[in-house]
Amino acid sequence: MPFRQTLFSVIVALGLLILIIELVRRRRLREEYSWLWLLVGVSVLLVVIWYDLLVWLTNLIGAVLPTTTLFIMAILYLVMIALHFSVRVSTLENRVKELAQSHALIEGATRSILAKGAQTAGPRAPEGERPPHDNFSTTGEVT
Repeated sequence: MPFRQTLFSVIVALGLLILIIELVRRRRLREEYSWLWLLVGVSVLLVVIWYDLLVWLTNLIGAVLPTTTLFIMAILYLVMIALHFSVRVSTLENRVKELAQSHALIEGATRSILAKGAQTAGPRAPEGERPPHDNFSTTGEVT
């Protein structure tokens, strides 16, 4: 691989690694996803530094050019990321559905309790005219 192309690729790979670490440090990228991106950055750096590995992989899969191998690896990686995010979205959709159902049940129960309380309470007597409770005196002590 020509020197300028190698230099450019190393700079891009190192820039990607620095960007990933910075995003994790600033909590813009969660740690659970950072390993995937770090793996990509290290893989790119490894292939750039050790070009014979890329040629060996190209021969292994039967591709004609090393760039074809890179495109195949990139497409496979993007498919894996899309599959991972599809699983995460499906899981989150199920959790949102369960939470919405729970919320609706709690809200319905609260409304029925409030409605029953409003029906049984009736109009409130003024503070001085309230009858004492059965087992409490007017001072609040248990009788």
